Amino acid sequence: MQPFQLILALVLALMMFAVALHLRVADFALVARMPRAVAAGLIPQFVLLPAATWALTMVLDLPANVELAMLLVAACPGGNVSNVVTHFAKGNAALSVTLTAMASAAAVVMLPLNFAWTAAANPETAQLLVALAVDQQLLWINLMAMLGLPMVLGLWLGAKRPDIADRLKKPLGRLALAMLFVFVVAGLVAQRQLLTLALLPTFALVVAHNLLGLGVGWLSARAFRVGWAERRTITIEVGMQNSALALAVIASQFQNDLGMVVIASLWGIWHIVSGLLLAALWRRHTPNIP
Repeated sequence: MQPFQLILALVLALMMFAVALHLRVADFALVARMPRAVAAGLIPQFVLLPAATWALTMVLDLPANVELAMLLVAACPGGNVSNVVTHFAKGNAALSVTLTAMASAAAVVMLPLNFAWTAAANPETAQLLVALAVDQQLLWINLMAMLGLPMVLGLWLGAKRPDIADRLKKPLGRLALAMLFVFVVAGLVAQRQLLTLALLPTFALVVAHNLLGLGVGWLSARAFRVGWAERRTITIEVGMQNSALALAVIASQFQNDLGMVVIASLWGIWHIVSGLLLAALWRRHTPNIP
């Protein structure tokens, strides 16, 4: 692993540790009270969206690295930003936190699993994995080290020393995001000659992919017959993937491939915009849906 990749791996570990400091074992208690809503939120994240994205890449004739980035984003869990957007949308904030907690924990196994099978099942992306000399077993091990270990340590510290965890939450979260932003900007500036109006079709692709995620979340919530607040929550959770996690994986495992960075970066911007627009619309309409 190159020094740049090693630094990014450490940043990712720091990010996951900071996220884990916000979680408690009690966050998972909601599962016992709302199992149907939780299932409606997790199934589209880890089954439906990865499968739908794979099907989309099989239909569209896109560059292999673009398709690989789409598969990676779809394999990522929802991020903490969704909790804020859900609250703004008058959704079920407690359910949002629970889904984020469970998805973040499950991502330790499900992210590499979903990314591995979808990438291998697409001939174009499978060839790219070989061309980039990506060792899938090593990728799995690295993700476990970058995701699993920090998550366990964060949960442990939060349980044993909540006073220390509370003091570390904000500064560590801000530091990790600031460092990631610096790396992303540096990578884009280095390749700025490629960032032209020709990027617009890629942006349109990201918008369409994001709409797919929001739609899958909404349909899943409808199928499970949950209340309107839970429908909003699940839609936002599935449509707001953790693109920061995708960017860190791209930087540490895929040599900061520009095509992949652009997809994940545009996702990081657009999913916040789309989430807030949807939340603003929903705030004006609070229907009595059974």
